[in-house]
Amino acid sequence: MEQKIHQGRNVKRFREMLGIKQEALAFDLGGEWNQKKVSLLEQKEVIDEPLLKEISELLKIPVEAFQNFDEEKAINVIANTFHDSAVANTFREQSQVNFHCSFNPLDKMVELYERMIQQQKEMMEKLEKLLQDK
Repeated sequence: MEQKIHQGRNVKRFREMLGIKQEALAFDLGGEWNQKKVSLLEQKEVIDEPLLKEISELLKIPVEAFQNFDEEKAINVIANTFHDSAVANTFREQSQVNFHCSFNPLDKMVELYERMIQQQKEMMEKLEKLLQDK
């Protein structure tokens, strides 16, 4: 039985990884959005593509991440790839090991953390502006 990608759950996961609250995402989405509506959105298996693209731009995460990320598969890949002997072999036989990666995973992690820090700075600026306007 093939498990479907749950786009709403993926939005929630990435939003939480970035440290962004539902209220803040609702504020950024504007209009009639509120915390409750974001909560309901995160329960939807499929999200309309225009809305998914808007969320993608706000969170600065590729829309494909929401459409394709499968936590179970990711956990299985990590569990089956990274164990003590795999790490040891990487250092010993570096020229013979081929992970079939077209990018350095560590670079991607650093990039994600830098993006998270930048978004937290932006969020703080927004909150400070909101407090000043009151």
